[in-house]
Amino acid sequence: MKQTVLRAFGLVLVMTVLCGFLYTVVCTGINQTLFPHQANGSVIEIDGKTYGSELLAQQFTKPEHLWGRPMSLDLTSFTDEAGNPVMYAWATNKSPAGDEEDAMVQERIDALLEADPSMEGTAIPVDLVTVSASGLDPEISPEAAAYQVHRIAQARGMSEEDVQAVIDEYTTGRWLGIFGEPRVNVLKVNLALDGILTEEG
Repeated sequence: MKQTVLRAFGLVLVMTVLCGFLYTVVCTGINQTLFPHQANGSVIEIDGKTYGSELLAQQFTKPEHLWGRPMSLDLTSFTDEAGNPVMYAWATNKSPAGDEEDAMVQERIDALLEADPSMEGTAIPVDLVTVSASGLDPEISPEAAAYQVHRIAQARGMSEEDVQAVIDEYTTGRWLGIFGEPRVNVLKVNLALDGILTEEG
């Protein structure tokens, strides 16, 4: 009986060291060596200044910037230990057949048309008026980006071709040509438009 207990304890100890320590150290070491950017949150840092993660959306509302998907931000549900509100993002969970969802979508349509009245009558890509499941989607479709080219060009005094060229530079295609959908990273495009990000990174 005593031998059985000692063997069981020894096995638990060995597995704890292997799975809880060595595995973690090896995986962390490999990731930090081969994929340091991804392992540390895909944070965009330029000249010592951090601008955010390319994996998390930021809210852009100025006419000269590319706008991402609408964000559902909650500042009332959670607080930190000091009682200060903590921002949380999630899907709105509104029914697509409900009046509340219709009203929210119409508000977003109105905002887009107010920012660029010349797009009246042009179909608006769905990702510009609906929230993603996470509420923090960092990317939009190429169609959603193209819809905004005229507004950005007018606001910046650039040609539409130059704006589109920046968008194209930060557009990712399907993985292996077949998996997923083409997508545009909103933060990277805006940093490039502002002259902060000068090359794909």
